[in-house]
Amino acid sequence: MSDSQLSATRAPSAGVSLFHYASPQTFFPLAGKLLWPSWIAAVALTLAGLYTGFFIAPTDATQGDSYRIIFIHVPAAWMSMVVYLAMAFWCAVGLVFNTRLSFMMSSALAPTGALWAFVALWTGALWGKPTWGTYWAWDARMTSELILFFLYCGYMALQAAIDDPRRADRAGALIAIVGAVNVPIIYFSVKWWNTLHQGASVSLTQSPSMASTMLTGMLLMALAAWAYTIAVALMRVRAIMIERERQTDWVRQLATGETKA
Repeated sequence: MSDSQLSATRAPSAGVSLFHYASPQTFFPLAGKLLWPSWIAAVALTLAGLYTGFFIAPTDATQGDSYRIIFIHVPAAWMSMVVYLAMAFWCAVGLVFNTRLSFMMSSALAPTGALWAFVALWTGALWGKPTWGTYWAWDARMTSELILFFLYCGYMALQAAIDDPRRADRAGALIAIVGAVNVPIIYFSVKWWNTLHQGASVSLTQSPSMASTMLTGMLLMALAAWAYTIAVALMRVRAIMIERERQTDWVRQLATGETKA
């Protein structure tokens, strides 16, 4: 057999391998296997991060102990942006490749992203009162983060208002993709405008501007937020799969215990 014939015979199997988990039926058991390790990592990292941030990290010289809210605020703000970009990515993949699972992943991520945005806004207000003397100021970063929260809510509300899941997915995808332009505005707002927020304490191009124990607590909480987001998204996407695919044979077999979860 020639090299060209050999490559031609191998091409289909490579394609099947690449898109193997693009089907809800094949992704469902994988999500189940990843679920508990994600929860265990989330709990362990949260306990380690909170202990480091609240009991080991030193008191800040200027803000006192009130600064410790950053161990929740900063990871929440990071994740609110990351989750939205992930949501927009899955929407784009769904529109381009017309894959049901992509839209399901986007729908599964939206509530958790909205939660992170709300936590970021809420903890930011609690931090702002002792630090800036006010719970809220309409500066660029606060306002753009609030817009991000409304984008999450708008995405979920639009999907809930349309009965046909396919039409709801495509309508929501437009909001998610267009709204992604708000994420770089949030990130660069402290550089583009004069805001109350300080510059980034952690950067890929500069040394950290905080004590090592503070940085350790921050990174542990960020990893905990990642693990929690993955765990909750996997739980939610499995529920969405069962709801949307309930008329298929594989869900009926799952209900009767004929297939493994």
